[in-house]
Amino acid sequence: MRDGERGQGTVEWVGLVCLVSLLIVGMLVAGVRVPGAALARSIASRILCAAALADRCGDEPVLIAAYGTEVGELVRRHMPSLLFERGSRAVPVDFRRCRETSCGDAMEHGYVKRTDGGLPVSAFVHVVDCRPEAAGDSEAAGADCSGERAGNLYLQYWTYYADSATFRGVPIAGEKGFHPDDWEGVQIRIRPDGSVDERASSHEGYNQRPGPVGGWASDAGVDSVKDATEALGLRAENGWGPETHLLIVSGGSHAGNTAGIPHIERLTPRNRVHLIPLEAIAAGTDARFAINPPWQKKVWRNPEAGGTD
Repeated sequence: MRDGERGQGTVEWVGLVCLVSLLIVGMLVAGVRVPGAALARSIASRILCAAALADRCGDEPVLIAAYGTEVGELVRRHMPSLLFERGSRAVPVDFRRCRETSCGDAMEHGYVKRTDGGLPVSAFVHVVDCRPEAAGDSEAAGADCSGERAGNLYLQYWTYYADSATFRGVPIAGEKGFHPDDWEGVQIRIRPDGSVDERASSHEGYNQRPGPVGGWASDAGVDSVKDATEALGLRAENGWGPETHLLIVSGGSHAGNTAGIPHIERLTPRNRVHLIPLEAIAAGTDARFAINPPWQKKVWRNPEAGGTD
C-alpha cells in the first residue's frame, strides 16, 4: 500500500470509529436502553481515545453527543487553560479513576497533560441552557432559567482533586492535606448579545481576581461585606468578569481566579484538558465525598448562585 493510500485509510478508520462511538454514546445519552450499557459506554470511550491519537477526534464527539453540535463545540472552545501556582503537585482528574494523591499528582514544573500515574488532566462539564429554544428542557431537568438567567447559556467546568492541599506537608497534617476530596471549577456565561463572562470558585464564593480583595473578603458569608466590595467596584456581582480563557489554580487550596498575576510553575493548555459530561454520571453514581459534589450544589440548578454550597 502506498503512503497516500495508507494515510487515506487511516483517516477513514478514524472517521468510522468516531461515527460508531457517536452512535453508541448518543443512544446512551438519549436514554435508549442498550444491553450492557456500562460496557457499551466504556467501549465507546476507549474507541474515542484510540481515535484521538492524532487529535482528529478528541473528546468533542462525546461532548456533541451529550449537548448537540453547537453547544458541544462551545464547551470545547471555552474551556480555559489551567495555570498552576507553586505549592502543589495535584492536577484535576476523573474521580472514577483516581481518589488518591498517589495517582493525582503530576510533575512540579512545566507543561503537564498527565499525572505521574498516566491519567489525563480532566474536567467535568455541566451545561445549563436558558436560551428560549432550550429553557423548557433545562427547567424540566431542574434548572432555574427565570429572571436574570433567561436567555443565557452557562458552561460549568468542574475540577476534582483527591484532597485540599492547603496544609499538606505541615507536620500536623502530614501528606493528607486539609480534607479529602476537593471540587473546584470555573464557569462561563454566554449572554444573548454574544458577550462572555467568566468566574472561578474561590473559598466560599466566586471570583475573577485573586488576593484579599478579590478572594477572601469578597467570599465572606456576610452579605454586608459582599455588598460593600461590589459597591466599591472591587468585585463584580457574584464574581463574574470578562472571559480571560484562563483558570489560575492556587497551589494550596486549589481555589481559582481568572485574572491574577500568579507565580506559575506548571500549565495545561485548554486543548489538553480532557472534558467529561457530568450529567449522566451525576444521575447514576453512588460515590460519596467529604464535601458536596457539583450536582448537590445550588449552582448546579441556579447558575447565578453566589455560593459554593
